[in-house]
Amino acid sequence: MNRITRVLALAAFPAILGAAEPAQSVIGKTMDRDLSGVEREFVSLVEAMPADKIDFAPTEGEFKGVRTFGQQAKHVAAVLYIVSASVLQQPIPAEAGKGEDGPANVTTKDQIVAYVKGAFAYGHKAMASLTDANSVDMIQSAFGKNKVSRLSMASSASWHSFDHYGQMVVYLRMNGIVPPASR
Repeated sequence: MNRITRVLALAAFPAILGAAEPAQSVIGKTMDRDLSGVEREFVSLVEAMPADKIDFAPTEGEFKGVRTFGQQAKHVAAVLYIVSASVLQQPIPAEAGKGEDGPANVTTKDQIVAYVKGAFAYGHKAMASLTDANSVDMIQSAFGKNKVSRLSMASSASWHSFDHYGQMVVYLRMNGIVPPASR
């Protein structure tokens, strides 16, 4: 029996016995663990930028019109709220802002950190809702008119966050700060 077959068999075992489905499935636990890893790296990165540099954006080279460090952080959080609401099939619980930029009135480092932490907390709620059965349900994409699997939508929380994480690492290093993950 290969590993995937064993995981699926173990996941189905409670149903075979007539027991209730576990509070969180293997899929939900896996996705939540991945999100926890992203959260650990991302939140510490945002917290590492000094408050007086939160509006930093590179100006030399091909950086015209890029988001500031704080705007990058708010964008990641806004998308996390949007994706999580889609996974949960709920209205977005926090302002996502125009163009997924986050709320315009969230401007200080403390406010941005709080917004980011709130988005990750909501993301954990979404990941906890994933079950072996509902993860393959087709749901409305948060981005466009197509339908995607709930699991596919949930996975975008991690890959999208790390896409911007890489950009934000550059911003930190341009300010002479070693990212927490590299210390």
